[in-house]
Amino acid sequence: MNNANSNVSKWSVSSRIFHWISAALLLATWIMILLYENLDSNMFIGYHKAFGVSLLFWMIARVINRVFTKAPPPLAMPKWQMLVSQLSHFALYAILIAMPMVGLLMAVYGGRPVDIFGIFQIPVFVTPDRSLARFYNNLHTEIIWPMIIGFTVLHIAAALYHQFVKKDNLIARMK
Repeated sequence: MNNANSNVSKWSVSSRIFHWISAALLLATWIMILLYENLDSNMFIGYHKAFGVSLLFWMIARVINRVFTKAPPPLAMPKWQMLVSQLSHFALYAILIAMPMVGLLMAVYGGRPVDIFGIFQIPVFVTPDRSLARFYNNLHTEIIWPMIIGFTVLHIAAALYHQFVKKDNLIARMK
């Protein structure tokens, strides 16, 4: 790291907390679905849903924080890179809200309330409809899931590119 980048402007503490807890909630949600799919226990699907809904609420709070929190000045980069960065961040926010919303709709249209860690339940607030439950299942697993993987990999790859190829200390902004 050179001295010019050693005093890089950081995101606010609240933005950094929102970022890393979002990542942790997403990772926990993924781990729960992997455990559910590979072990003979329905407990993990309940945790998957609870972490997913937690991520939804967290992302709504994160968007509110983002609206009211000033971003640090952008690093110098080509306009196309800045545009890709802005679009991919917007897409990540949208997908991280859409994924748990669609999962919640899949559950309630399937006639299943969603238990949130035994603290409270989100009741079935719609008339159950198997065809809509299947539609939301397909949207959740076949469309949004690959998108979330793709944009997450893009996000991590871009951060690593900045850190190790461009050596502009971008990652320090989110530490």
